[in-house]
Amino acid sequence: MAVSVISRGFRGRGRPDVNLPPGQYLTKDFPVLSAGPTPRIDLDRWKFTLTTESGERREWNWEEFLALPSEKVTVDLHCVTKWSKLGTTWEGVPLEALLDEVDTAADHALVHSYGGYTTNLPVEDLLDGKAWVAYRYDGEDLEPEHGGPARLLVPHLYLWKSAKWVNGLRLSDEDEPGFWESVGYHNYGDPWREQRYWGD
Repeated sequence: MAVSVISRGFRGRGRPDVNLPPGQYLTKDFPVLSAGPTPRIDLDRWKFTLTTESGERREWNWEEFLALPSEKVTVDLHCVTKWSKLGTTWEGVPLEALLDEVDTAADHALVHSYGGYTTNLPVEDLLDGKAWVAYRYDGEDLEPEHGGPARLLVPHLYLWKSAKWVNGLRLSDEDEPGFWESVGYHNYGDPWREQRYWGD
């Protein structure tokens, strides 16, 4: 007697979404993951500080920050915990607008956040339309659980590089691992190369 190899009605898993990096699954919701409690920042006291490798500092309060050139972008997000969310819409200040009149030759940046979180990135990954300090998501002010009032958005890297509750950027000639990088996460974090942990 012949045995059917495929059960009737079984269609398989289908072709994976070509927009998903290897090892990722698609989610429709927006999971909330944080390294600590969610800070609540009073906008009257919010500030963003940019410090160059020479110690030069530039600072913006919330009103000044919102007056900077902004962009609306639609990007895909990829979390190191293996979920991906496609076609997310944000508004924020491109990093070029912050670095425009800054005298720097630094190759590295360390991002700082309210609550003490840090993450490191090459400066080249913050320029040329690759990164923003975002303050609106899906047409609304960014909620605290997703990093509001403002978060870094670097969608071509795993989402832990897009620091929530961002309040500063320090430029440096030397690379300095941030919070997750210092405990074993990959120093760069390219989702298309599955750079989740040191050694990947």
